[in-house]
Amino acid sequence: MNHASDIIEIEGLQTRFGQHIVHENLNLEVKKGEVLTLVGGSGSGKTTLLRQMLGLEYPAKGHVRIFGRSRYNDSLTLRKSIRNRTGVLFQQGALFSALTVYDNIALPLRELRVFDEQTIHDLVMIKLNMVAIGPEHTHKMPANLSGGMIKRVSLARALALDPELLFLDEPTAGLDPELSQSFVEIIQDMRNKLDLTIVMVTHDLDTLVGLSDRIAVLAEKKVIATGSLARICNHTHPFIKNFFKNIQDKHQHTDPRKPSWKTDPTHL
Repeated sequence: MNHASDIIEIEGLQTRFGQHIVHENLNLEVKKGEVLTLVGGSGSGKTTLLRQMLGLEYPAKGHVRIFGRSRYNDSLTLRKSIRNRTGVLFQQGALFSALTVYDNIALPLRELRVFDEQTIHDLVMIKLNMVAIGPEHTHKMPANLSGGMIKRVSLARALALDPELLFLDEPTAGLDPELSQSFVEIIQDMRNKLDLTIVMVTHDLDTLVGLSDRIAVLAEKKVIATGSLARICNHTHPFIKNFFKNIQDKHQHTDPRKPSWKTDPTHL
């Protein structure tokens, strides 16, 4: 590994919980500026891998490097520096229930202790505008937000520190098709404006097709294939063939009006 363009390098990763091994000798790179999507069956360790990239869980063996630095072995100052260069959108949003929309987004800015309140106010309003939320919503509590608004506020918070690297865990889960498409468009717009590198976990086919540059497939405790959607769909591994057939069938069953992405080359 150790390629200059790699934002994330994972090498020889082993994850175990007691006697249960989730990952064994897993290797993966994430390149600057790309959207890499992690897919795999239930229990394949997608979210666990995401949490290890975030430094929330530690592997039993192996290396995780972010921006060329170890995710685990560097000083606290360097780990904080890595954290400040990354943003994360958790599956359920993970907004602080006791804080308003405004204060949720202001929190990471306040924790830096370098901005005055007027600057923080201006930055919060900029982030809200980026995710299409008007100022009339700033004093609402998370309990009073719709699912789509929770996702957008959470994205605004993830972008608060202008990160270079963004993690998305099931970003459109629980949204209806129209809201899901709108959210995908917001992420596409953010990616282009902010030159983001994105690592995403999703089960939603439209989100996968709409955002992914490369796909990494987790199975057999490791990454068994990486590549574009077209390349992955043509892969002969039995798990990959079955997995994409299953999500295609589910996709068509959910909304039969949508064209097959296998027959629509604009998606590939």
